[in-house]
Amino acid sequence: MPKSSAPRWYALPLLVLGAAGFAAFWMLAALALDGLCAWLAPLAAVDMVLLLRMAKWPAGPARAAWAALATAGVVAAANFLIVAGQVGQNFGFRPWESALLLGRDYAWLLLHLAADRLDVALWTAGVLVALWAGLNGHRPAPSAR
Repeated sequence: MPKSSAPRWYALPLLVLGAAGFAAFWMLAALALDGLCAWLAPLAAVDMVLLLRMAKWPAGPARAAWAALATAGVVAAANFLIVAGQVGQNFGFRPWESALLLGRDYAWLLLHLAADRLDVALWTAGVLVALWAGLNGHRPAPSAR
């Protein structure tokens, strides 16, 4: 029976749900550990690629692009929620309540003040890991052909 190389219809909704869940996990970990936890970016990249792979999205430029885009979205959303959570703690708000009130420019300023070069390097590494892992798929052994 030949394998279908077409992506499944549920691949992108699964990716969106996985990205939202990972961003929420990242925010909770960062607020509990009182840091940005930028080391989670490469793990987010691996998670995004695995979600697409479980949905049978074929390896190649499309999977790499979707995985990199989702990873960048996770990085942006998680850091926005971390900043919102830190500011909201001072006013007695929950992170999601604070996120609704926090402006983009103020969040960018606070993130710029909190992040260092290692954080930026880890965020960039996460996107690069997503690109690399999305391009490289599981290839069958020569004897299985």
